Formats: sequence, C-alpha cells, structure tokens
Amino acid sequence: MTPARTLLFAIAGGAAVGNLYWAQPLLEFIASDLHASTASAGWLITATQIGYALGILLIVPLGDIVNRRRLVPGMMLAAAVALVLCALAPTLELLVVAVTAVGVCTVGAQLLTPLAGDLADDTNRGHVVGTVVSGILIGILVSRTISGLVADLAGWRAIYVVAAVLDVAIAAMLLRVIPTLPPKAKVRYGSLIASVGTAIVAHRTVRWTLAMGGFAFGLFTMFWTALTFLLSGPPFDYPVSIIGLFGLVGLAGAIAAQRTGKLHDRGWSLPVTGIAWAMVVASFGLAFIGGQSLLWLVVAILGIDIAIQGINILNQTRLFDVDPAARSRLNTAFVTNNFLWGAAGSAAASLLWTAGGWTAICLAGALGGAAALLVWAVGRRGPLVTGAAGEPR
Repeated sequence: MTPARTLLFAIAGGAAVGNLYWAQPLLEFIASDLHASTASAGWLITATQIGYALGILLIVPLGDIVNRRRLVPGMMLAAAVALVLCALAPTLELLVVAVTAVGVCTVGAQLLTPLAGDLADDTNRGHVVGTVVSGILIGILVSRTISGLVADLAGWRAIYVVAAVLDVAIAAMLLRVIPTLPPKAKVRYGSLIASVGTAIVAHRTVRWTLAMGGFAFGLFTMFWTALTFLLSGPPFDYPVSIIGLFGLVGLAGAIAAQRTGKLHDRGWSLPVTGIAWAMVVASFGLAFIGGQSLLWLVVAILGIDIAIQGINILNQTRLFDVDPAARSRLNTAFVTNNFLWGAAGSAAASLLWTAGGWTAICLAGALGGAAALLVWAVGRRGPLVTGAAGEPR
C-alpha cells in the first residue's frame, strides 16, 4: 500500500459510502417535486439502509473468495447505474426502488477496507486501515453538505448524476491500481455466508471487539440524532443550514482519529482503547454543560468524535489480525453489528429526548460509555489475538 494507493482507497471509500446519504437533507425538496408527502419521502432513507444491509451481508463476504480487482470496480459501476436510475425516476415509488439498488451496490467501501488490510504489511496495517476508514467517515460527514449545495444550484436530480460520474471515474482508477490477488479460500457461497457467524462464535477477540464496536456506534448515532433536536430548539434555535455546519466539527474529529491506526502498529491498541472510552464518558459530561453553552458543546462534539472514531479504527484493525484469510467476512460481521447498534441508538435518542431531553441523552451516553469501559477492562484480561510484535491487541 503506497501512500498514493492508500489515498485513492480513502477517497473511493468516502465517495462510495456518500451514496447512502445524498437524499437525507433533500427529503422535502424531493417530496415536493414528486408530489408526495415528506413522510412518504422518508422511506427513501429506510430503503437505502435496508439495501445497504443486504449488500453488506450478501456481497462483502465475496471479497474472500473472488478477484477483488474486478469485484470492487464492478460494484462501483453497478452503483453508478443505480444512481442514474435515481436521477431519472419519475415517481417516488420508482425512486424508492432505485435507492434500494444504490444501497445494495454501494458496498465498495466495505470491500476496500479489508483489501487495504491485505495489501498492507504488519508494520503499517493500522495506519493504512486508519486512513481508509477516516476517508469513509469523512465521506459520511460531508456528503450531506455537498448534496445540499448541488441541489440548491441544479436540483435534487443533479447530485445523483454527479455521484454516478464520480463512481465511474473512481472505478476506472481502481481497476488500474488494485493488483490481482489469488482467492484466499475455495468455499461455496452458502458456506461462505454461514462462516460469518462461525467466525464470531470461534474467536473471543471477535465477540469482545463487536461488543465494544456496538457500544461505540450506538452512542455515536444517539448523540448526533439528539444533537439535531438540541440545536433546533431553545436556547440555540438554529436553522437547518447552521445545524449542518456542525458536521464540520465532526470532520475535524475524523481527521484527528486517522492517526489512531499508528498506535495499533506500535502495540498500544488496548490501552488507547481504554483511554478513548474514558474520553467518551468525560465528553458526555461536557455535552451536558454544552446544553447551555456553545463553546462546551463544540468541545464535547470534538471529544466524542475523536474518541469513538478512534475506537472504531482500532476495533476494525484488531479484527483484521484475527484471521487474515477471512478479513472480508470479519468486516461483514463488524459493519452489520454496528448497523444494528446504530439503529438502536437512533431510536433511543427519540425515546430519551421525549422522556428527559438533553439531560437524559447525556446521562445515557455517560452510562453507556462507562459500561463499555467495563467491557474493555474485563475483556482485556482474557486471551486475545496478538499482533506481529507479540503485543496483545
């Protein structure tokens, strides 16, 4: 993994995962244009996420048994076709079908991450994976802002055309730079999918890491969902355009967390994970103060983003050390697990906000972080996979 190839993987991953979020800030715009209700347009987000979950489960494991030099660009091109169908959809019903196809096909980011782990050597795998994952995180954070800007200039259909052109260009570059690697295993497709569960059962490190990953992603989505509620009401009363700018604070966190992968390479993954969980607990305390103070709120956002995204990078890199022959399947387990916990976190945000507002959100976040810190403390005492230097990871 040369620096140029690592950067291309990061950009490609960010562009791929951004396809999931183009519609999110445009629901009212799309609903008005297609003569539908905003509530009906909300199904676009649900359909995209369902499609993505199916793609993760059914396509990503193929990375362990097929030639990824063809698979990854092929999925990018398939996503481009689905994006064009979105741009051409004459009704909301057809648009829902098209965005479902986008979700299924836009798994390029989750194929590139384990591929980066395969191509990197043991001394810099954490740095390489951290860079690619940071690119994915940045893609998630900036996609909503880009979508709104393009839609304001040229209408909501334009963003899907732009995204399709970008996917085609990236697919062409990936086809040139991804080397041909032999399949890691010869497994029937049904057995391949079933082996995702087998890997979870067989490895204590996987189960422990998935638990911490679930806590992290659940708390992350809970916080960002509730943050919109906070900023749109008193004492802030910010318009949507200002609320969207807070994503740039999270962008700074993603960039800072990129360096976390180097700590894994030095054998510091376990202690840094514990420090990050302590940082999550402290940041939710600052977020409580930030309910009335913009300065402390920004500090809390930075703390939560740096800590949780750092935990995410360390978790994913640790999983890739468990079984090099099954990295795509382990990534499938990791992303699916996070997806389920994230959905629960988003639902919890609505319930907690109704029950106790921002105070309930911050209390739940601090308690969730403390529970994860306990899982970390208990889990690290047992046998875990060791890295190349013999350090427990």
